[in-house]
Amino acid sequence: MTNKPIIKNRTSLESQLRPKSLKEYVGQKNIVKSLQLFVDAVLNRGSVAEHILLYGPPGIGKTTLAYILAVELKGEMKITSGPAIERVGDLAAILTNLKDNDVLFIDEIHRLPKPVEEALYPVMEEYFLDIVLGKGPAARIVRLPLPKITIIGSTTRVALLSSPLRDRFGLILRLDFYNDNEMKEIILRSSEILNLPIDEESAQQIAKRSRRTPRIGNRILKRVRDLYEVEHYKAITKEVVNELFSILEIDEIGLTDIDIEYLKTIIKKFDGGPVGVSTMASSLSEDQQTIEEFIEPFLIQLGFIKKTPKGRVATEKAHNHLKLPKHKENTKQQILV
Repeated sequence: MTNKPIIKNRTSLESQLRPKSLKEYVGQKNIVKSLQLFVDAVLNRGSVAEHILLYGPPGIGKTTLAYILAVELKGEMKITSGPAIERVGDLAAILTNLKDNDVLFIDEIHRLPKPVEEALYPVMEEYFLDIVLGKGPAARIVRLPLPKITIIGSTTRVALLSSPLRDRFGLILRLDFYNDNEMKEIILRSSEILNLPIDEESAQQIAKRSRRTPRIGNRILKRVRDLYEVEHYKAITKEVVNELFSILEIDEIGLTDIDIEYLKTIIKKFDGGPVGVSTMASSLSEDQQTIEEFIEPFLIQLGFIKKTPKGRVATEKAHNHLKLPKHKENTKQQILV
């Protein structure tokens, strides 16, 4: 008779790792204070909450905060995204299934189609959805009453939101990257939830390689758990963590192989720059959007590259980290963007 694995919990791992209240939330202290004040005021007045816009880099807790706010406001959360709402009818189907105090979380809200965005205006201001019936001279508008809900929008590109939509949010909050101590606290908290025996030094090592982003830190921790379980280690130590980083090709500050290849390409092929992003994309066989949105932001944070009108330039910090000599001033024709 073969032993079948026992599934102890079918709840998704992501939902297990998410904090359930503002008090549990690590980091973003000013944001948490603002939201706690907001929630307390709403509950004291007994009135419906204003709508909230959260913006910032991916993976830093916007969706988690929306979940928490739904709980704090005594409602349920419905999740959708801008590209998923193609027509006003799609919006109507979502809204009519909500109840008072519920939260509608719209991820990538900057990608809402224009007709849907305009249909959202009366929803946010008056809790009515205007639906046009018929066409031409016989067309008429029917106002559909809606429950008193809170809309939470999320975006990584707030500048792409139109002013009329942005101005309808009562609270606009920017989430920023975390520091190493906050990341270590998150790693230790997640380790406890996953029942992983980890020491503080190992948690600190993971935190340093997490690009100051909780999603990445938890992703690394899940791979640590895989190694811990497969190799039957008794505890997660510095040696275990270093073994994983060797497998994943992540260096001591969180650079991956593609980050290092990017820096070496600027330094070795183009004498440290400046070099245009399209040229870099061709050299790395990557598309330009991947370069600009996935690779470069962290390198800019670290101060390893800088953007100039003539292209990307590798800084002295990048040369020192890779232990590559800095080229003399390039006298060749500079490669423009």
